[in-house]
Amino acid sequence: MSTVEVIGAEKRYGALAALDHVSLKFVDGEFFGLLGPSGSGKTTLLRAIAGFIELDSGQVLLDGQDIGPIPVHKRDIGMVFQNYALFPHMTVFDNVAFGLSVRKMPAGEIKTRVDEILGLVRLGGLQERKPRQLSGGQQQRVALARALVTRPKVLLLDEPLGALDKHLREEMQVELRRIQREVGITTIFVTHDQEEAMTLSDRIAIMNAGNIVQLGAPLEVYEHPTNRFAAGFLGVANFLEGRVASVSGHDARIDLKLGGEALAPAGGFRQGDTALLAVRPEKIGVEPGSGIGVNRLAGKVVSAIFSGSSTTYRVQVGDQVIAVFQQNSAARRYEIDDKVTLHWSPEHNVPVAP
Repeated sequence: MSTVEVIGAEKRYGALAALDHVSLKFVDGEFFGLLGPSGSGKTTLLRAIAGFIELDSGQVLLDGQDIGPIPVHKRDIGMVFQNYALFPHMTVFDNVAFGLSVRKMPAGEIKTRVDEILGLVRLGGLQERKPRQLSGGQQQRVALARALVTRPKVLLLDEPLGALDKHLREEMQVELRRIQREVGITTIFVTHDQEEAMTLSDRIAIMNAGNIVQLGAPLEVYEHPTNRFAAGFLGVANFLEGRVASVSGHDARIDLKLGGEALAPAGGFRQGDTALLAVRPEKIGVEPGSGIGVNRLAGKVVSAIFSGSSTTYRVQVGDQVIAVFQQNSAARRYEIDDKVTLHWSPEHNVPVAP
């Protein structure tokens, strides 16, 4: 296991800052997710660690050593690409063995290592197949085996499950996490899929415009986003604007712009401050009728989308539409134009920066 540290990484393409003095530390054995929209800098950062991109300034340290001057093939880093990049004319065995053959390792040791890693990724018995004879999930495992067989210090994954369908992707998430834990290798992966990032990662960093927007454990970042971008990018959030009417102890009473009041954690609020609150759709309850009060808003259902395990309601409240997720264990379903009251607990009002 190894530690990777990025210090003041900067990469510009003309006026565009792909990385804007980014600093991050990836600790021994963790599974770290880099998450963000296209152009946020996550892939640039991964490729800089791999050595495919030269930074304009800053350092990448592997176990304390600056690996900037070290070429890609000598960095002791394994990488899996979205398209797997398998050699179509080679067997599974030869694909996995390729890196060891280049290192001129003895044939006996190559066979031992390849058989061992194919067992780990559950591809034993498929050594003689060609990539075209494998499913997408099996090809992904071959690519993973090829990256791990050289026993690198760090594993980099660039959208590793992006080419798979939803069901297979979910299966491979479980497998990928199992393999990573068994090997114990420090793993950094790039994804734009929020659910995938939360499922796999010990920690995540949300990136935007070349900067780290928020860093932390998935649960912490999801439940306590620090700003509007983080709240809106990781999952779904409703944003409520208002002004602080009063602060008493640990509570702030906020007059909402769309009508009604909200009671929220006081945090750093002072009377008269403008406030922006994020409320997750699954935290909001819905009941029939039109009642208004503290953390209660009256509205009208404008859409109801059934998705199997849950229903997503969109409720018009004043000039704003609020999303609500309701598990399908609920006793009542609502239809378009039903009048409803939305309600939620004060602790689910999360103050965020604009």
